[in-house]
Amino acid sequence: MTSLLWALGGLLVMAGAGLAFTGAPTVGGGLAAVNAVPGRISHAACERLGAIIGWGRHV
Repeated sequence: MTSLLWALGGLLVMAGAGLAFTGAPTVGGGLAAVNAVPGRISHAACERLGAIIGWGRHV
């Protein structure tokens, strides 16, 4: 759930930044959506890798 909230927050921030730079809400929203996909995939990959490595686990 937390990662989805972070993704939504990032999407909103990126849409605002895109709007500020381009002046068009559709372009800003499109840029945000395109950036959200690889961000979500890399976040999921990082979480899986962290689960495999077992950072801080005591055996």
